[in-house]
Amino acid sequence: MAREYLKTATRTSGTDASDVHETVTRILAEIEAGGDQAALDYAAKFDRYEGSIVLSRAEIDAAIARVPEKLRADIRFAHANVKRFAEAQKATLRDIEIEVVPGLIAGQRPIPVSAAGCYVPGGRYSHIASAIMTVTTAKVAGCKHIIACSPPRPGVGIAPAIIYAADICGADTIMAMGGVQGVAAMTFGLFGLPKVNILVGPGNQFVAEAKRILFGRVGIDMIAGPTDSLILADGGADAEIVAADLVGQAEHGYNSPVWLVTDDRPLAEAVMARVPQLIADLPEVNRDNAAAAWRDYAEVILCADREEMAATSDAYAPEHLTVQAADLDWWLGRLTCYGSLFLGEETTVAFGDKASGTNHVLPTSGAASYTGGLSVHKYMKIVTWQRATREGAKPVAEATARISRLEGMEGHARTADIRLAKYFPGETFDLSADG
Repeated sequence: MAREYLKTATRTSGTDASDVHETVTRILAEIEAGGDQAALDYAAKFDRYEGSIVLSRAEIDAAIARVPEKLRADIRFAHANVKRFAEAQKATLRDIEIEVVPGLIAGQRPIPVSAAGCYVPGGRYSHIASAIMTVTTAKVAGCKHIIACSPPRPGVGIAPAIIYAADICGADTIMAMGGVQGVAAMTFGLFGLPKVNILVGPGNQFVAEAKRILFGRVGIDMIAGPTDSLILADGGADAEIVAADLVGQAEHGYNSPVWLVTDDRPLAEAVMARVPQLIADLPEVNRDNAAAAWRDYAEVILCADREEMAATSDAYAPEHLTVQAADLDWWLGRLTCYGSLFLGEETTVAFGDKASGTNHVLPTSGAASYTGGLSVHKYMKIVTWQRATREGAKPVAEATARISRLEGMEGHARTADIRLAKYFPGETFDLSADG
């Protein structure tokens, strides 16, 4: 049986992708040339905010005082989980040293970047969890200066819970500035701050485009498109839970794809019948987003068996991948393309998004076919070194000289020649490229 689409998307993440490149390029150029004042002008225009840009300790403390203790406890819980997982990730990176050939020692060192810029969305939704995910991992990595940048609300500023999260997770600076101007301020080192070496965190299409343009001058975590989620479910799955999980991801935005892949027609039909009812019960903004995403971007795919289900999932390379099917170990071993994997009904994407410990900054739009999500490793430079005795350098120098000449790089060859002549004056070497 070939794959059967019981529901087909009428749009894709690229359908409505507008060309914002020219606008973002212009804004970046104006801010780089105009400095602080140009960034402030754009903040007044787009953020409609004229308060403090770099928050003082007193302003941070005043905001924290407005966060209820129960919410603070939840943020501390999530932070502890993310920190614990990040520390375990970091432990997988270590200095190594190996004797490649006798007398030639080579090694690697993981070195954190000096300054990290963490963008925390704060528009339609206050992304407290994004502050936790980005700042905590940068802190565990060992970055010397961490900037948390979030768009302020007109006349209000950054949501107090975001400020609290950024502060306890280790941000050295909290900036009230959104969009391209916030990204530019961190990249160009405005307002007396250090220029960041890497930009991380989700954002709207303008933030994503700014990161794309600036990549090369700074590192980035990834270029994020609309969030997406795929569920693999067999006949033993609970249709109500599958439907709820699809709706929970569709509420992200009107263009957030969700996909159900199953080998059980009754389950597929039950889920398709239940989703509209669950969407209708959401608050207005969430309902409108989820309804549009389900109508235009969602797909329900019927497969012959679990192997075809797995192959379908790998082809989609979803950002979030949930398995609600028997034999979870088989799925864990078989699946290869996803940003983050949630095995079994007892886990769900929202757990990873908010508090379970794995990171929620993940590859979208199929990028999971070649990259993973944000981790401590993204802030680390894996650099190499080598040293040698003169005897250890001897065979390497001979090979280098001959390979370099074969390539036509005579200057390279002579850097090997001169060492052989100095270290082994009584010996004759065949350093030509001829056979």
